[in-house]
Amino acid sequence: MLSNLYRATGKILSPSGERAKLSILIYHRVLNVEDPLFPNEVTANSFDLQLAQLSKIFNVLPLGEAIKRLRTNSLPSCAACITFDDGYADNFNIALPILKKHNLHATFFIATAYLDGGRMFNDSIIHAIRTARLNYIDLTNYGIGVFSIETISEKTQAINTILSFVKYLPLIERERFSDMLIDTLAAEEPSNDLMMSTDQLKRLRKSDMEIGGHTVHHPILAKLNPKEAMREIADGRDFLEEVIGEKIRFFAYPNGKKNIDYHLEQATIIRQLGFQAAFSTEWGVAGNKSDLYQLPRFTPYTKIVSRFVPMLFQNIMRKQ
Repeated sequence: MLSNLYRATGKILSPSGERAKLSILIYHRVLNVEDPLFPNEVTANSFDLQLAQLSKIFNVLPLGEAIKRLRTNSLPSCAACITFDDGYADNFNIALPILKKHNLHATFFIATAYLDGGRMFNDSIIHAIRTARLNYIDLTNYGIGVFSIETISEKTQAINTILSFVKYLPLIERERFSDMLIDTLAAEEPSNDLMMSTDQLKRLRKSDMEIGGHTVHHPILAKLNPKEAMREIADGRDFLEEVIGEKIRFFAYPNGKKNIDYHLEQATIIRQLGFQAAFSTEWGVAGNKSDLYQLPRFTPYTKIVSRFVPMLFQNIMRKQ
């Protein structure tokens, strides 16, 4: 009964044709078990349940098909796509088998510098605080204060505050900071297998999943000059095209907030480089008047599966 009600509601909120609305979901990781530091991150079980609901209520399309049909006003009602950012190994090891179980397609946007044993700065910071051998960290020299990190809630708060600061540092300073935190705090060596290998990336594509660009080093593009931004975007694309042997069609902005993490000039660069579309992390849905180089996506952060479809409907109703 509830599924029938949801399907009827979805057709009203997101009809087919000219008034169609495309919901593009964004994920980053799919964990084996719940992480106390990130309780809202999806696990294998919750991802499985979410996809079961998504496939019942929505018409889930490959991203390339959805963009083509968005352009031609031929989207079905309740159209949706699935995307992943960054290139975590659990996308291949955990998410891919669940996607295949439900016969669903996804697009994976890859930051190429971290393939084959690399580690993103945020994961270094998370590891340092998760395994900290001290119960506090003094970052007053960086202007962000002293953090108590004894409890799970204190660690979570410290991680969120520190990441919000560090992600906007220049690339070299960002790496120096994350290395410093590892050296200062970490009680054990961080893992070097968080991200996919190039072999896994090839196998992901051979499983009929789309691969998209996400720069080389995951910088805040708005902080780069045009030449630097062009190099990050183009070099990431070129690397991926060499690995998978075909053209990269789509791009996702790192961090992805309009006028904060990227500006219109970066959208222009992406268009000039020949990408067919680009995606932000601004919540909302795409319509036939949407800028193809600033398409919104929605993050379904909930571990309560009964809230999943209502959250997607709320996003569809969001003012654009």
